[in-house]
Amino acid sequence: MKTCHSDYGLIKSVILKPAKSAFESAEKIATEWEELNYLSAVDFPKSKTEYSEFQKYFEDLGAEVHLLPASKTSMDSIYCRDAALATDFGLILCNMGKAARKSEPKSIEVFCQENGIKVLGKVEAPGTCEGGDMCWLDEKTLAIGHTYRTNLEGIRQLRQFLEPYGIEVFQVELPHYKGPSDVFHLMSIISPLDKDLAMVYSPLMPIYFREELIKRGFTLVECPEEEFDSMGCNVLALAPRKCLIVKGNPISVARLKAAGCEVIEYEGAEISQKGCGGPTCLSRPLSRIIQSD
Repeated sequence: MKTCHSDYGLIKSVILKPAKSAFESAEKIATEWEELNYLSAVDFPKSKTEYSEFQKYFEDLGAEVHLLPASKTSMDSIYCRDAALATDFGLILCNMGKAARKSEPKSIEVFCQENGIKVLGKVEAPGTCEGGDMCWLDEKTLAIGHTYRTNLEGIRQLRQFLEPYGIEVFQVELPHYKGPSDVFHLMSIISPLDKDLAMVYSPLMPIYFREELIKRGFTLVECPEEEFDSMGCNVLALAPRKCLIVKGNPISVARLKAAGCEVIEYEGAEISQKGCGGPTCLSRPLSRIIQSD
């Protein structure tokens, strides 16, 4: 069955924004990286090489790859998941909680208009939401994190879009953690790998959410504390139990393999580690194939 309501099925269509289009030049990087809270300046030539390899994983799957062009957006636009939510009824354009990223949903909207991709609606101010705070638990349940990037009004508007179609919105209250300036999304602590398997970071997970996952039949693969900051919990399922993770997380990789996953490690020193955005952040899957029950 083909659906947008999955974070684990075989990816059939995906939006990506290559490093050359997001970072644009060494001059742009020099101007923006500190303000955007990157760990250090990105090496532009190396980032383009890393991204070419990253993009190839999707092409090798046989997925239809939509590449976003350069636009008047920040370097953070490389993390294109955050600007929209894909649904079976059309894309929902987000309203970014990070001020420097406000223009990204508009660029996605223009891209959709030019490529015949349906838009269901958009979240408007004072509502804010980012795609990294949204995670499909199954085809009828979307978990949404209440964070500094996704506020209650944004969640209310998302409910208005989705509940008429029979979609349950499961709200997850996340902690202050490192504060408003840090990037801390729901998908910082959960990555679905199959219909009944997820990578999680339990120390920052609300008890009621963790218990809900177990109640729904999920087996939880625990990201170790020492690999949380290196994005050991940020794992993208290319297909059920076939996943992509940034290099530098050997314990997480071993635990994923022990859980029966095929694990692909990609080089992400420039495109992931410096901007604190893993493979889920770098991609906006539009549709996946899952087995019908």
